[in-house]
Amino acid sequence: MERRVAEQLRSALGPLGLEAHAFKVGWYNAVLQPAFHLPYPDDTLAFVVLSTPSMFDKALKPFVSKERLKIIRDPVDQCVSHHLSRVKEKFPDQRVDIMFDYEMLPSRKPKFLAQTAAHVAGAAYYYQRKDVKLDPWGKKKIFGVCIHPKYGGWFAIRALLLFPAIQVPFLEQPPPVDCVSSEEKRIELLELFNFHWQDGRYRDIIEVKERYSEEQKTYFATPPAERFRLLGLSQEAP
Repeated sequence: MERRVAEQLRSALGPLGLEAHAFKVGWYNAVLQPAFHLPYPDDTLAFVVLSTPSMFDKALKPFVSKERLKIIRDPVDQCVSHHLSRVKEKFPDQRVDIMFDYEMLPSRKPKFLAQTAAHVAGAAYYYQRKDVKLDPWGKKKIFGVCIHPKYGGWFAIRALLLFPAIQVPFLEQPPPVDCVSSEEKRIELLELFNFHWQDGRYRDIIEVKERYSEEQKTYFATPPAERFRLLGLSQEAP
C-alpha cells in the first residue's frame, strides 16, 4: 500500500519540482518531546514534501500566471497548497491530512518540526550542535540546518501528508545521507547558517547538482511584501 501511494505521489509531484519521502509517525515522535508529537498512532503512514530548485519554474511561475487574480497571500505557500489539494483528490477513498510548514497551533508552536520530519524520513540530514564533538560556541544559541544530498541547502520543506487509515508497521527507516561528515565541515556549516545565513553560503557546503536560478535567488532575497511585484502581481501583500 505504501509503495502504491508513494508512486502516485511521485508521479503527481515530480513534474512540479516537489519530492515526497515516506516515514512512520512513530519515527518522528520518538525523537521529540511529547508537546511536539503528531497525534496519530506510531505506524501511521506520512510523507514529508520538499520543494527542489526546479519548483520555481515548473510550479510557481505557471501557477502565478494562471491564478494571478486569486493570489492574496504568499504565492509560494498558495501554490504548494493548491497542488497538494489536487494531489489529495487522487485518493478519494482515503483520508489525507495536510500540514503546512507555516501553520501554527493555538499554543503558537508549529504544527510540525519540518527539519526533524525530513531527517527521520531520510530526505535530508538535520545537522545540529550535538553532531559536533568539540563545540566551539560556548553559551551562544546555535540552530541546526538540513542539508539535502543532491541540493545541499537549495531546497525547502513545505508540508506533511498524513494517511491516518494506512498503517505501515513493516516500513523500514532509511537513514539520511550524511553528506557533511567531517567535524570541520559541520562546524563551518553551522557557523555559516547561524552567523552568515543571508549570503546563502551554507547552501553550498557540499557540491550540489542543482541550485536556485538567479531569478529565484532574487525572489527569495526580496522582502515578502515586495515579492508580488517581482512576479508581476499588482496586489499588495496582506
